[in-house]
Amino acid sequence: MIVLTRLNGQAMVVNSDLIKYVESSPDTTLTLIHGEKIVVSELCEEVLRRITAYRFTLLCSVAAQLSASSTVDLASVAANAAGQRAMAVEQAIHLGELPDESDELALQRRRRNDA
Repeated sequence: MIVLTRLNGQAMVVNSDLIKYVESSPDTTLTLIHGEKIVVSELCEEVLRRITAYRFTLLCSVAAQLSASSTVDLASVAANAAGQRAMAVEQAIHLGELPDESDELALQRRRRNDA
């Protein structure tokens, strides 16, 4: 997951695995694999840098786990990757790159559970 900025200045988190392609015409537009288009303020090069950095972090984590043990427990590797994504989002909220919408998210969950 990478943090990007909409043209209105609002931060958002995008699943980089869903990005089909990134183009600049003149604004940077992400086209997701299901056809949705998202316009962001970052340049194409910055979007690619963030995707690369995110994937590098995940691969380093997996490599460290593989070298630490001779047997691979894929479930724990996946859980660790999910934990790292959650930490990245928390860090983005802490740094002000993402709004803290925890109260609103809790309200949405309650509404879903009540329905």
